[in-house]
Amino acid sequence: MIKAVLFDLDGALFDRTASVAAGLHRQHARFAERLQTTPLDDFVERFLALDERGYVKKAVVYQQLAEEFGWSAQLTQTLCDDYYARYHDECISFPGLAEMLANLCALGLKLGLVTNGWEQTQRGVIQALAIEPFFEAILISETEGVRKPDARIFSRALERLGVEAGHALFVGDHPVNDIEGAQQVGMRTVWMRDAYWGDCPQANWRIDGLPELTTLCTALCAQTPYMEQ
Repeated sequence: MIKAVLFDLDGALFDRTASVAAGLHRQHARFAERLQTTPLDDFVERFLALDERGYVKKAVVYQQLAEEFGWSAQLTQTLCDDYYARYHDECISFPGLAEMLANLCALGLKLGLVTNGWEQTQRGVIQALAIEPFFEAILISETEGVRKPDARIFSRALERLGVEAGHALFVGDHPVNDIEGAQQVGMRTVWMRDAYWGDCPQANWRIDGLPELTTLCTALCAQTPYMEQ
């Protein structure tokens, strides 16, 4: 029987790609006069490609864009600063987020969040999504001094929840950082399918959306079979 569910943030609860794309559309509109020679679609497409799901520093991304689109150094720095200043203006959750979290709490499950990233940035996303009250433990890599897939951050999260690894699930989108990382400490795992990462056959279960997680956890709590969709 499971007693806790732990989550990644970006790509599991927070639709980062859609959020960043929406933010880039707004940025292009704010700087329309200075970006007249930079087509909107090309700007968004190249940014998302260079960003690599957030694993590339934004200063590097904007510098590469500047070289491709012929921006001045001043405009490049202005756009990069604006990106960080406005990052939380667009925080789009995956469908059914609040309902799913409420359903898991109603099942008596403890919830935890383990995310890589900067404290201020990730805490801002959590607050924008209004999900902080659902979680008994939130671990952000900058503050913890250790990043996924390091086993220590997963063990630390389980300790704070007071749950053994064998009674916990970890839900994430990254095959290595989330799935293999959590499996190191003995957690079973649920992969949020994402074509960007290819496949993840090592996960115990795979889901396409958050409502499926409620069904899975309900079955596991009742110790009844679950048929993966």
